Amino acid sequence: MDNYIEAVKNKLKEEGFKLTPQRRSIVDIMLKSKGQHLNSEEIYDLVKKQCPEIGLATVYRTLQLLDDIGAVSKLNLDDGCCRYELNINDESHNHHHLICKKCNKIMEVEEDLLETLEEEIEKNYGFKIFDHDVKFFGLCDDCK
Repeated sequence: MDNYIEAVKNKLKEEGFKLTPQRRSIVDIMLKSKGQHLNSEEIYDLVKKQCPEIGLATVYRTLQLLDDIGAVSKLNLDDGCCRYELNINDESHNHHHLICKKCNKIMEVEEDLLETLEEEIEKNYGFKIFDHDVKFFGLCDDCK
């Protein structure tokens, strides 16, 4: 946890920014909520409890800044809002998401299931792939 905060602090410093108390609160909430894929308003509601003076616009700007420096990833899970997750391990590829269409639970598939497919595409089409984004929609165990 402290290593991640230090890494974010260093990334911000490299870009000419500081880790303000408000930014630190947002990062803390995201660390505590790891794996929950919160949207901006949900993050705001949680941060406001420990930092009552923070505004929603500050949360939006901070999330955009953290996305710009690669500390978080912005996700579109086709539910009408942007969600955010931490980039803790400097992942070079996105992981895959399983989205339950009944309860909206989001699960992560950590394995990169498309490495072989990427290699085939690069070889057959001369196309250099940097990343991919895969979402699977269905029903979770609880909703089947």
